[in-house]
Amino acid sequence: QVQLAESGGGSVQAGGSLRLSCAASGSIFSVPSVAWHRQAPGKQRELVAIITSDGDINYADPVKGRFTISRDNAMNTGYLQMNSLKPEDTGVYYCAAMVITVQRTVENVWGQGTQVTVSS
Repeated sequence: QVQLAESGGGSVQAGGSLRLSCAASGSIFSVPSVAWHRQAPGKQRELVAIITSDGDINYADPVKGRFTISRDNAMNTGYLQMNSLKPEDTGVYYCAAMVITVQRTVENVWGQGTQVTVSS
């Protein structure tokens, strides 16, 4: 079984920065993609950024130029560097990964979420 452990959330003032981490553990053969989603109070969960094992990256329009997604394939860890944070970035941030296990099964795994609060 594969698990994701997130860390790095917290409270900052507008204009500040945070770095989220997402560590995968378990019977992992490879991690084709890692994504970050967020859910603001009263809103639907939305995709923030995604990175593939080939290094292809996509960002949601609201975070382009401010957020940077990256990954360490050797450590099975993904990151989201968030700069110039705005109050509208407030929400619970979830890491999600497509994982191929050592048994060669595919699992879509979600982390437990980490709270990000940006005050004005």
